[in-house]
Amino acid sequence: MLETVRSLFGPRFRKSAGAEVAPAAGKVEASFAKPASEAAISFAQLAEELKAYLPPRDVKAVFEAFKVSDSGHLGQVRASGEPYITHPIAVARICAGWRLDVQALQAALLHDVLEDTEVDRALITEKFGATVADLVDGLSKLDRLEFTTREQQQAESFRKMLLAMSRDIRVILVKLADRLHNMRTLGAMAGEKRRRIAHETMDIYAPIAHRLGLNQVYRELQDMSFANMFPMRHDVLEKAVAANRRNRRELVGKVLTSVEEALKKSGLPVEVHGREKTLYGIYRKMVSKHLSFSQVLDIYGFRVVVENDAQCYLALGAIHALYKPVPAKFKDYIAIPKLNGYQSLHTTVRGPYGTPLEFQIRTRDMHRIAESGVAAHWLYKTSGGDLSEVQRQTMAWMQSLLDIQSQTGDSSEFIENVKIDLFPDSVYVFTPMGKIVALPRGATALDLAYAVHTAIGNTAIGARINGEDAPLRFELRSGDVVEITTSEGSRPNPAWLTFVRTGRARSEIRHALKSANRDEAAALGERLVNQTLNSLGVAPAQLTAEAWQRTLSDTGNKVPKDLYAEVGQGKRLPAAVVALLLRGIEGNEEAGIPGTQLTISGAEGAAVQFAACCMPIPGDGIMAVLGKGHGLLVHSADCQVAQRQRQRDPERWIDVAWAENPERSFPARVKIHVHEGKGVLAKVASAIAENSANILRVNNEEEPGKSSTMDLVIEVESRPHLAQVFRSLRRIQAVLRVQRHRAGEQSTE
Repeated sequence: MLETVRSLFGPRFRKSAGAEVAPAAGKVEASFAKPASEAAISFAQLAEELKAYLPPRDVKAVFEAFKVSDSGHLGQVRASGEPYITHPIAVARICAGWRLDVQALQAALLHDVLEDTEVDRALITEKFGATVADLVDGLSKLDRLEFTTREQQQAESFRKMLLAMSRDIRVILVKLADRLHNMRTLGAMAGEKRRRIAHETMDIYAPIAHRLGLNQVYRELQDMSFANMFPMRHDVLEKAVAANRRNRRELVGKVLTSVEEALKKSGLPVEVHGREKTLYGIYRKMVSKHLSFSQVLDIYGFRVVVENDAQCYLALGAIHALYKPVPAKFKDYIAIPKLNGYQSLHTTVRGPYGTPLEFQIRTRDMHRIAESGVAAHWLYKTSGGDLSEVQRQTMAWMQSLLDIQSQTGDSSEFIENVKIDLFPDSVYVFTPMGKIVALPRGATALDLAYAVHTAIGNTAIGARINGEDAPLRFELRSGDVVEITTSEGSRPNPAWLTFVRTGRARSEIRHALKSANRDEAAALGERLVNQTLNSLGVAPAQLTAEAWQRTLSDTGNKVPKDLYAEVGQGKRLPAAVVALLLRGIEGNEEAGIPGTQLTISGAEGAAVQFAACCMPIPGDGIMAVLGKGHGLLVHSADCQVAQRQRQRDPERWIDVAWAENPERSFPARVKIHVHEGKGVLAKVASAIAENSANILRVNNEEEPGKSSTMDLVIEVESRPHLAQVFRSLRRIQAVLRVQRHRAGEQSTE
């Protein structure tokens, strides 16, 4: 079959002189050589690679996908001028290097057909099955929908891809192969587009590759993004590293020889390789630590590969006997793997001439997983056997994506939360029971609470870190033993969003706050509807189940609480809802529905807001408008702003009154005209505090002469309380006049 493929497609994809070549042999390798030109890649070459691990029938199935892709993309060319089909084949070759299965390879070849050709999902499903169709659909951007901004389209496309990935990991593996090839061929794009794609890759795709343990892809994407974001800096560093490589050749050779001899004497069968820090890694260290290139000494590192875990620790001892270790520069990722399943021993030692050298010590299996991550064994077992650590970690992260999605309605917010969880550095802390929990660096005690269980996070009030009391915002360090203190009556605080670090904590807090606001809106809506019913002489209990069912059906709601919430949020008028509920009841068909008076206590929460223009307080006459989607907004009855609005839209205004005993204090704006003098502000503040009032805001307005005006917002319980504050202020000799400021006019209490 392969010969048939060559005869059919070989001439069209004749390999160019710039074809990919193997790097020269040598112990010291650059981390990534520049990818060679892939201007001419034939399916015949892909088939040769597939034959190494797939049976002939699967190679033939992949060939069928190639034929559909080739036909669909016929006549299309890339920005470089190459036939477009070279791109899907290159993506499939990268996937073949990871030994992905036939369905993933078919999706790789077809990944652009839904966007760029006339091929539709039905055809893919018919020829290759629903699984391949789902993979291709997950890889397709949302180009055919209408979005107000490009950023919104991008966010929705990312969300679609990440959720498809949470159902099938192959989606992201193919997407990373697609992005890797696009980055390798980015030179044909315009400069601004190159920078935009490079930023996107650095922010999203490189961190995802790292999160999945695809370290080789991660480093290459970072380096290529750096080259396109900052081309001049990249070129300067590249030349500096090349010059340094020549100068350090003797040092590296000496270290390799010494280490190999020391390990052989210890009876360890090992492989030792020199490796070079990536250009982006060097650049990041220079920026973060404010170093010049000459001050970055650990450009070279060494990797020691042994047979089993025990030999890793024996090799570590041999290296420490040869070179002195640097204190606090040892990390055991074998005992405590990274979040992406990465395992190795890391140590930094003082080599010849005092040069710091980093060694990574790992087994062959650890090395395979370190380079290929979840792609090294991506296929989850469906029956029998245990999942590997990489598989467990990846499944847990993908489940967290679904959890975040279930709590998040906005695509931009979803992507923000996912990006938070993609940062590679981690801290490892212990629960009181000894369980290890991995969290992003900078995570707080509250992040741990949500990582353990949502209910613990929602009711958290404090923490004990290593046996000592600490606030929830306490930043955790590796090795901390953390116990969370909870209280049944505690609820999430909006201020928590300012310091939590994980996407899960952020999404759970937002969900809890939204739920609480909705509950408050539903409670207000129920009160509004019931007050309207009572004003008509109809008890709420008299409403029949049929009346409710008909009204819910007409309004598109499932339960009364949903309808009440819409009333409380101002999306529906209570009178209109009551009219729907009373349809068919004798005597109500033609009856007008009067307004009703609702009592305001101040404890209604976010469902009731108080207008900033007039700042009503108990004792003022008040009226309220039901804003669309914003609940009830309460104004003073004499507020000029409210009176103008009521004339324009009287139907949305509701009669309200203060409850007998309001349950909170309320802000009032006060202007105090004073003689300039030493200590006047202190005397004013003292008079306010003595009357159990609180200053929320103060601003001083200078006036001609020796006087000025203090513009304050203070918290009081009622008009009599405000009058009591005014009397105390007037006793101050420097105070000329005290006025309350409301709705564009000034009034004296």
